[in-house]
Amino acid sequence: MNEEQRERLCVNTIRTLSVDAVQRANIGHPGLPMGAAAMAHVLWTRFLNHHPQNPAWANRDRFVLSAGHGSMLLYSLLYLTGYELGLDELKAFRQWGSRTPGHPEYGVVPGVETTTGPLGQGAANAVGMALAAKHLAARFNRPGYPIVDHEVFALVSDGDLMEGLSHETASLAGHLRLDNLIWLYDDNHITIEGGTELAFSEDVLERFRAYGWHTQRVAEGNDLEAIATALETAKAQRAGPALIAIRTHIGYGSPHKQDSAAAHGAPLGEDEVRLTKQNLGWPSLEPFFVPQEVVDFYRAAAEKGAQREATWDELFQRYQREHPALAEQFLAALSGELPSGWESALPTFGPDDKPVATRKASGTVLNAVAPALPTLLGGSADLAGSNLTWIEGCDAVAAGQYGGRNLHFGVREHAMGGVLNGMALHGGLIPYGGTFLVFSDYMRPAMRLAAMMGQRVIYVLTHDSIGVGEDGPTHQPVEHLAALRAIPQLVVVRPADAAETAAAWKVALERRDGPTALVLTRQAVPPLQREDLDALSGVARGAYVVADAPGGKPDIVLIGTGSEVQLVCQARQQLVSEGVAARAISMPSWELFEAQPQAYRENVLPPEVRHSISVEAGVSQGWERYVGSQGVVIGLDHFGASAPGSVVMERFGFTVEHVVARARVLLG
Repeated sequence: MNEEQRERLCVNTIRTLSVDAVQRANIGHPGLPMGAAAMAHVLWTRFLNHHPQNPAWANRDRFVLSAGHGSMLLYSLLYLTGYELGLDELKAFRQWGSRTPGHPEYGVVPGVETTTGPLGQGAANAVGMALAAKHLAARFNRPGYPIVDHEVFALVSDGDLMEGLSHETASLAGHLRLDNLIWLYDDNHITIEGGTELAFSEDVLERFRAYGWHTQRVAEGNDLEAIATALETAKAQRAGPALIAIRTHIGYGSPHKQDSAAAHGAPLGEDEVRLTKQNLGWPSLEPFFVPQEVVDFYRAAAEKGAQREATWDELFQRYQREHPALAEQFLAALSGELPSGWESALPTFGPDDKPVATRKASGTVLNAVAPALPTLLGGSADLAGSNLTWIEGCDAVAAGQYGGRNLHFGVREHAMGGVLNGMALHGGLIPYGGTFLVFSDYMRPAMRLAAMMGQRVIYVLTHDSIGVGEDGPTHQPVEHLAALRAIPQLVVVRPADAAETAAAWKVALERRDGPTALVLTRQAVPPLQREDLDALSGVARGAYVVADAPGGKPDIVLIGTGSEVQLVCQARQQLVSEGVAARAISMPSWELFEAQPQAYRENVLPPEVRHSISVEAGVSQGWERYVGSQGVVIGLDHFGASAPGSVVMERFGFTVEHVVARARVLLG
């Protein structure tokens, strides 16, 4: 068997493993792995710098299967190249407890760089990874020491390139000239409903050229040498990111289903599996048959990764001797640990301070801690002046100038969310991004995936209520707090004043197992007059008593978040003056509160107290869990209106008088 025959056997092994796994599971997507096997084989054996025995090697190339429905392509490659994934796991594809879920999931098996499935997300993550690599290279590389010089590859599908997210991120990547980014476009002309001509007719390469990408076309998806030449050209050019459109055939080798939508999302069927293997000249009809020479070939190719890592290790050791301080900072960045004593940089806010918008307090906190946290990097979707997300004294990241700490995402909220995920997944950075709370709708899919993957991403979401005022209901969030709270593992924090805002940033920065949304006011709010617990401790626990009932035994509990806590406190004061034992609580975060021991939660919200009122300028959904069946929820179950913020708040019942009146009725 000559080298060409051996490589063809390798490519067909990917195909047959994918076909067999989908057939055994009786569900899945065999077509993409069958069509894209050749390009994946060339990339993984000739170009991709990776080390299966050390999947977390810092300078490895990243591979993202954005077309996550073709997950068996990735699982086959991971098994064949020697990652910690056995053949039995491929046989258990899509089954309970297996390490081969239907779409790739980050953290389930080494070598899966991100969770993909929703099309366009992986492509966006790849842009974030490439951007992170560029920033770290600008910060740490020195002449003769390119310790960060890896590349990011993504396999994208027709569906990825139809999704608006890919347009946003491709535009941004081209603008920034991220020449360490290569997308392999599986141009198979098929989607679920049929041929792509049904809904997709633009010239993709012309579109990407307009974005500033280097583009190439490979006419035959099984031409290994043409694919290799295109990859060499893409790696060598330095004009910008590269797109290689490779004309493939979905379900390649299937006599009756190749080039049809029938090969996309369903098993081939036992008869078609047999005919396909015979058509490919496969040496066995036994399911999951893998020739030993194929395993040997892939394992030998993967050994190159070990050699490349060893070369890099030697380079880094010399770098440590030549630049010890930088080397220490580099390792610290990769660890994700916050520098010792960083929290001393947090500004303090007192009860005698002037009223200030929590968005402004957030900007003050960000700029206070940024010098102590050099890995903190971010920006906003064209709203830095409103979100106050700019790190003063630092440059903006721009094409060819990647060492700055401020990012201009443009009016691209969804792209921002996907890119932030990629930056977090890459490692070495703590990314944040800002927009108006109402526009969290535009990046919610990426926020959901950040939560699913447990990534430390910080969202600065300002203009948090009808208090936005004159911009009217299009810009006034109503249902958005409830929507974000519905995402598992996303911590939502709505601070009541400047001191709580500083505490909220501390929570977000210290969380390493998921994203945090900081929900901030446009309008100024006064500092709370706390009786006992300080804001840092109170926010970290999700809820705390701001002002208690005389004697510490309340007859009624008033709960507020954000700007409405001041109403709760003033209403409590009025009720106490009338002889009512009222307690005022600030509850900036449901998620943090629910994580507390039961004893603490019952201490804040005593179960024996039958009367409770919650006050929040958003939909009432969910608050019944805290006020109970006999409580009152003062919320907003309709859209807002265009008028000065204070007027809108008053007209919709967010006043001290209304809270007091509802309390009197509740108490009888």
